Amino acid sequence: MLLKDKVCIVVGAGSLRSIGHATVDLFAEHGATVVAVDIGMDDRLAGEMQAAIASRLGRPVAVQGLRCDITRPDDCERLAQDVVAQHGTIDCLVNCAGIVRSQPLLEIGESELDRMLDVNLKGTFRICQSVLRVFAARGSGVIVNLASVAAQRGGGLVGSAHYAASKGGVVSLTRAIAREFGPLGIRANVVCPSMTETGMLDGNVSDAMFEQIVAAIPLRRAAKPREIAGTCLYLASDLSSYVTGATIDVNGGSHIH
Repeated sequence: MLLKDKVCIVVGAGSLRSIGHATVDLFAEHGATVVAVDIGMDDRLAGEMQAAIASRLGRPVAVQGLRCDITRPDDCERLAQDVVAQHGTIDCLVNCAGIVRSQPLLEIGESELDRMLDVNLKGTFRICQSVLRVFAARGSGVIVNLASVAAQRGGGLVGSAHYAASKGGVVSLTRAIAREFGPLGIRANVVCPSMTETGMLDGNVSDAMFEQIVAAIPLRRAAKPREIAGTCLYLASDLSSYVTGATIDVNGGSHIH
């Protein structure tokens, strides 16, 4: 088990079709105590998630659900404090939370731009900042942030200009964390998926558009959430102990650069 006895926070785990949920499932499979976080998390959802994972694995799992609105600094601070209070420490943060919207740049209003940046970029900054206080005090820890191929290509698949800009900021933020906190033994890396079969496609990609995009991917398909989660597992584990500041492409060959 690659994460045995590790305490891992996974943010953005509320949807059963999400990369966050797949990451919770895979981390629990590998022995982690997982705190599944989402703005929509409640006791019912947390209980269903834990029961489903335990049923699949055929054994009990340490999966807890906590609510957090990453657009609120006080919520992020409370989350980090609650996890430490309940589990003693935090070993890893995986931030999968995000929103996406497809629209022409000239039609993006101020409120839409603010919302995109507040969740995708500032939300990532806030939750990283809160957890880094814990990591810095203990002299170790791992951060895995989810960005997007849109950050590298300038959008063009699903997300528009404000989405690409927000995810580009996540890439730069992650590199800055790796550089500043590396001397303390803290690693930070970013994963850039391309089209993945999650709820984020709903309302943003028509069937015809989906087929057109897939036809241009060398592997001729979209990613499964568990395939992105597998990269998060690698980065969270000691298998990647000398990897920091890296941008890992998980895109089926759709952006080879």
